[in-house]
Amino acid sequence: QVQLVESGGGLVQPGGSLRLSCVASGISLDYYAIGWFRQAPGKEREGIAAISSRTDRTYYADSVKGRFTCSRDDAKNTVYLTMNSLKPEDTAVYYCAAGAVPTIGDQGWYDYWGQGTQVTVSS
Repeated sequence: QVQLVESGGGLVQPGGSLRLSCVASGISLDYYAIGWFRQAPGKEREGIAAISSRTDRTYYADSVKGRFTCSRDDAKNTVYLTMNSLKPEDTAVYYCAAGAVPTIGDQGWYDYWGQGTQVTVSS
């Protein structure tokens, strides 16, 4: 059974940092592209970052470019999303997903999804 489990969310003040982790079981993440998505209340889920499986090339939405960094540690079967300079508009449930293509556009490329972790940016 494949499982992706996100962790590391929480409450942080504006300007602060968090690092989200996505740990996989049942699959080897080194064969998969990993995407990070988020869904704010009342909004659709959006792609914000992705990392490819072989070259570790990364892709970012304009809203997070320069502030968020996606990385992977295949030995730990884990992918990370390091979030700096957080803003209140970053408040959302954050999801990781594993699939064939490292895209932040078409969510249909992703086969496996985590349950999400809440990130709240507030003073």
